[in-house]
Amino acid sequence: MSEHAVTFLLADPEHRLAGVRLIQDVRIPGDQLGFHRSADGWKLVIDRPPVNRMEYLLELRHAGGGTETVLDPGNSRQVAGAFGPKSVLEFPGYTPPGWLSTAAEPGNVTAVDVPVKALDAAVSVRVWSPQGTQPGERLPLLVVHDGPEYDTLASLTRYLSAGVAGHWLPRLRAALLSPGPRNRWYSASMRYTRALCTTVLPAITGRVATSGRVGMGTSLGALAMLHAYCRYPDAFDALFLQSGSFFLPRFDSHERRFPYYRRVVRFVTDTHDGGLPPRPVPAVLTCGVIEENLENNRLMVKAMRGRAYPVTLHEVPDMHNYTAWRDAFDPYLTELLGRVSR
Repeated sequence: MSEHAVTFLLADPEHRLAGVRLIQDVRIPGDQLGFHRSADGWKLVIDRPPVNRMEYLLELRHAGGGTETVLDPGNSRQVAGAFGPKSVLEFPGYTPPGWLSTAAEPGNVTAVDVPVKALDAAVSVRVWSPQGTQPGERLPLLVVHDGPEYDTLASLTRYLSAGVAGHWLPRLRAALLSPGPRNRWYSASMRYTRALCTTVLPAITGRVATSGRVGMGTSLGALAMLHAYCRYPDAFDALFLQSGSFFLPRFDSHERRFPYYRRVVRFVTDTHDGGLPPRPVPAVLTCGVIEENLENNRLMVKAMRGRAYPVTLHEVPDMHNYTAWRDAFDPYLTELLGRVSR
């Protein structure tokens, strides 16, 4: 790996493979992803993409037929993700968040299942609180779509614990919401939004005292959180939305096979046509510098600014993955939580 190029090598001394292909999401053209046979294996050289780290897999085509997708056996660095582990390259200049190595109490977690008749299901919630917090102590509440995934894959409660212990975050709680049937619930579903705001949130706030509420989500979870705020503006006092799936036909026609595409487009179009609530709340958005959702996030910010929302978009040097979202917690979520707590 040099400053401007990345080299991949895969040993194949017995010539068992008929081809190797790089599987990636950093938008390298498809005709540049095939490896070339070298003396005792396969080799690919690409220009370094404009990100600080790169997750990838290798597709192997066997000489006897068939293909398989594998981690890079020549790279021991891996990262967990929503769809399983991937190999990862960290380019010069990339530094993981400092709070990952900060010692902090883990806090307390209480599991709550909230039955919702309209969903024919229960919404599972883990309520995280700092060590020693009493239920009657009024604290801000961070409401998180895909909460358990955020915690497992992006170390969310570790971030909260470190911040509270280090006094660079206010004392607060987090409600980690399990996604259930994610595509259906998080795709601008009025049934889910009504359940969240009229049943789930009251069940949580009936157990612990809260002050301000911050809605948080990523991808479809970010879309669903914005939808919830738009339909129930008093439910949230701020929004932290990462790589939101704010689909519009001009940018996202490739998503047409998604079963709830039209519902999402109708909602997003409505927000651009004046459908945002007349109660502007602080909003922070993050998105990868070259991910597919960037243009629709930029337009959402423009729409929000047009309605006098105090909103910012931070374009981060990564892609659509939990490490990218984790790395953006500080300073961007840190600043928003500090603002809401004042």
